This record gives sequence, C-alpha cells and structure tokens, in this order.
Amino acid sequence: MPFSLVYDADALILVEVGEPTLHFSRTNEEANNEALLVKLDLLDECRDLAYVRMVAQKKSIERSYNRRANLCYFKVGDLVLRKMTQNTREVNAGKLGPTWEGPYRVSTITGKGSYELENQDGVKLPCSWNMTHLKRYYC
Repeated sequence: MPFSLVYDADALILVEVGEPTLHFSRTNEEANNEALLVKLDLLDECRDLAYVRMVAQKKSIERSYNRRANLCYFKVGDLVLRKMTQNTREVNAGKLGPTWEGPYRVSTITGKGSYELENQDGVKLPCSWNMTHLKRYYC
C-alpha cells in the first residue's frame, strides 16, 4: 500500500485509534518495536518490489496502447488533411459541417509525431500539429 511505503506502518481506522480493541490490548510495546525494526530492514526490498510492479504496469499500458493505436508517420512533402477544431470551424457549420480541412503539405518534422504544415501556396501555418490530428490525403 502507498501509505505503508511512505509511513512504514499500517493505516488504522479512527475507531481503532479511539476504542481499545482485542488486537490493540494484546500487543506489547517490545514486540511492536521488534516488528517495526524488521519492517524497517525490509523497507528497501518493499520499495524495490513496488518499483518493479510500477515499471511492469507502465510497460503493459504502453503495449496495449501501441496495439490499439494506428500511428501513421509522414514524410516531408506528403499531403495531409487537418482535423477541424472548435476554433477553426465555421460559426454556423453545425454537426453536418466538414470535419477535415486541407490538403496541406508537410513542410518540416518538428519532433516525434509533430509536423509543421503549409498550404498549397507555400504559406506556413502558425503552429505545429500532432499526428493524431492529421490524416493522409489521397488525390
């Protein structure tokens, strides 16, 4: 549990703190101190196991994302369509309006999956676009 990793103790419910229970009354301070020292010795191993589980979980999430994602990389000069957003859509277009605009030409690759676009006249668009908002244009 994250609480036990941070504070090195089990979390107690407030009722257990205020009311003496059978579990609380049968413990003695000496055995409690010994148990805390054992837990303190095993703390590094517990943290290492938590780190290993965290890395394995991240790998599993990455594999499932990569399995579902249809990533499409573009080269300089490819023609693409750009997804219309709320600020680029016409005011009264409605839900039956176009969802893609273009075609645009990929002018430069600015990063992994990030592209700068230019229109057919060679005028660059002001910002770069992520590949999730682009799709290949077939003429």
